[in-house]
Amino acid sequence: MNEKKSLLPTTIESALERLETIVDTIERTPPPLETLIDRYEEGVALLKLCQEKLTAAEQRIDIISRNARGEASIQPFENGAH
Repeated sequence: MNEKKSLLPTTIESALERLETIVDTIERTPPPLETLIDRYEEGVALLKLCQEKLTAAEQRIDIISRNARGEASIQPFENGAH
């Protein structure tokens, strides 16, 4: 798995693109069970990478949100608010 992890994309965009490719390939032509398990394992690793990137981004936003006196001014993230 360490070798596979080093092959993972480095951006959330490329990780999501790879996940979409995996799903599309499986839906079009279901692979043999062993390949399916490998793709599932890769998908789980990609999902973990995305979660880590999102957590890091959230932490950066929290830091940026602090006011000039250094006090935290954290506002809850509202999903879907545009």
